[in-house]
Amino acid sequence: MTSTATTGRAPVTGPSRTVPRGRRIRRAGAPWLLLAPALVVLAVLLLWPLARVLNLSLQDFELRNLIRGESNYIGFDNYAQVLTDPFLWGTVLPNTVGFAVVCVVLTMVVGTAVALFLNTLTPLWRSLCTTAIMVAWAVPALTNTYVFVWLFDPRAGLVANLLGELGLFEPGSVNWFADRLSFFAIATINVVYHGFPFIAVTVLAGLMTVPKELYEAAEMDGAGAVRRFVSITVPALRPIFAVCIILSTIWDFKVFTQIYLMPGGDGTNRDVMNLGVWSYTESFSQGEYGMGSTIAVLLTLLLLAITVVYLRFLMKEDEL
Repeated sequence: MTSTATTGRAPVTGPSRTVPRGRRIRRAGAPWLLLAPALVVLAVLLLWPLARVLNLSLQDFELRNLIRGESNYIGFDNYAQVLTDPFLWGTVLPNTVGFAVVCVVLTMVVGTAVALFLNTLTPLWRSLCTTAIMVAWAVPALTNTYVFVWLFDPRAGLVANLLGELGLFEPGSVNWFADRLSFFAIATINVVYHGFPFIAVTVLAGLMTVPKELYEAAEMDGAGAVRRFVSITVPALRPIFAVCIILSTIWDFKVFTQIYLMPGGDGTNRDVMNLGVWSYTESFSQGEYGMGSTIAVLLTLLLLAITVVYLRFLMKEDEL
């Protein structure tokens, strides 16, 4: 057989099939056309309110402006006023950051511990227990908060009565909701109780994908439970842990219901305010919509900054 190199002839190819430009454009635009309804809905529900909040944050917008439909742009004066307010740095920001960090850590610890426990159960018991904790997760935060308010009521609450029966506490002698630390301790229990089922189920799904042979081999080598968790479970579930931490951070930084519905959390006790409650009270209690929008924008920027820093750290460590 004679090769093309010896004959000097070019290899025979099929007819050229150049796709017309118009057809290429239609093919490229088809996915966007299919996504267009969802993108329009997202733009209406997310982008427009965000743009409206940004616009209000640049105005001295009060109730009279809302009634008259007038605008009063003052530039970044609201931001300067909030960022130079000692109340932000001395009370609101420490409350927001400290509360969120504690809640994220405890939620991850409790959720992971529950997931490890569920992974040791038989399929039947695992399904029953998973269903039970998901019921707790499905209960609205409003209902959970009122339950915890009743539990820790200083006079007639279950906790006060139990401590009174044990002789450790005189019902009505101390108001736990008036003290800053005890207030946030109760709120933390509430948030962790409501948040750990999601972490537990998500981590459990990851645990069930880890080959059991790895644990058996490590156990044969003499590795204990802690060593197996650190050497096998954590590396295998790093992407899952990363997503759970990011979601928990976002949720816990913007906690509102669990704070606002507790006695004193609606702004009457300024020592327990966080950024979400401060934004709400400035807007709807004081009628300072411009100032409230400014605080909301600062909270959003804080969340974005924390998320970006954490994601960059994970990318650098090649964990995602």
